[in-house]
Amino acid sequence: MMSPGATRVKIRRSLLKQLPLLVWLVFLWVMLWDHFSLLSVTTGIIVAVLVTRVLYLPPVELSGRFNLYWFLVFAGHFIVDVCRASVQVAAQAFDPRRLPVNSVIAASLHTNSDFLMTLVSQAVSLVPGSLVVEVDRGNSVLYLHVLGASSDYDVEKFRRNVLTTEERLVRALGTRDDIWRVNQFRTATGRKPMGMSRAQLTYEKERGLS
Repeated sequence: MMSPGATRVKIRRSLLKQLPLLVWLVFLWVMLWDHFSLLSVTTGIIVAVLVTRVLYLPPVELSGRFNLYWFLVFAGHFIVDVCRASVQVAAQAFDPRRLPVNSVIAASLHTNSDFLMTLVSQAVSLVPGSLVVEVDRGNSVLYLHVLGASSDYDVEKFRRNVLTTEERLVRALGTRDDIWRVNQFRTATGRKPMGMSRAQLTYEKERGLS
């Protein structure tokens, strides 16, 4: 049985992990009211606490780490992907010589985090020409409807793009376990593992993963 002190520490850690979600919910509440005031912020905080504490929802487990450099790398590639895909989709739409071929592609992710899986799904769906139509949560598989994937090469290329998006998000926001899982895949496919910090090496050693 946990002591009162240990219980308080556990609650504080849980609140700290949920803090980004609470801040985001308050921000959305204020934006919905389109008015920033003490009342809107206060009611937003109350609503955010009610949503995360009273309603029966699975907890959003955050990694507790954030790498600004790799987040900017992800954001830069995402903007380029959106612009390039927009041009490609427009070209296909106005090309009368061919009918675009649609495919449903399964992409197996390496992370088992609901948070990262959601981020990958949103990032991929926001790129024109692709949309997540189903998620196999148990096996971490995304099923995507893709425009213009007319060959096996196109299918594999898109699948690699999804895994690359996952890798960038793992570098920026993933847990130590997520990093280990991605590195296992990189090693198995003949690539060097991503650079690991001392904390990552310590984690893998303690878990007996390295």
